[in-house]
Amino acid sequence: MKSKLFLGIGLVLVLAIFSYNFIYQDHRNIETELAEFTLDSKEIADQFLKDPVASEKKYLNKTIEIEGDLTQIRDRDLTLGEHVFCQFNEPIADDLKSQSRIKIKGRCIGYDDLLEQIKIDQAYIIY
Repeated sequence: MKSKLFLGIGLVLVLAIFSYNFIYQDHRNIETELAEFTLDSKEIADQFLKDPVASEKKYLNKTIEIEGDLTQIRDRDLTLGEHVFCQFNEPIADDLKSQSRIKIKGRCIGYDDLLEQIKIDQAYIIY
């Protein structure tokens, strides 16, 4: 009888530890992750405009590198090629100029079909 009780308590303890580790996983560090896709801003925009559902399934929550022309810049976000909106955790350096070619790495968080923009967060500038 005691062995069944200890076995039951042990099983519950192991299950609790696995559950805790699953729920409280470490946050992703996009900067150190390898990019699953490397694309041009026009290329990814064309894919989303052609088939948003399939493209979102392909890129959602993936680390991607995107190169493109800088079309808009604000304190913590920028837009590449009119269709790729990138959010940064830190303020963006002041030395960037509009229409310059840059490459960013970040996580795709979805597609805004109203604005026709691909949303990237946790972005940082590669060059």
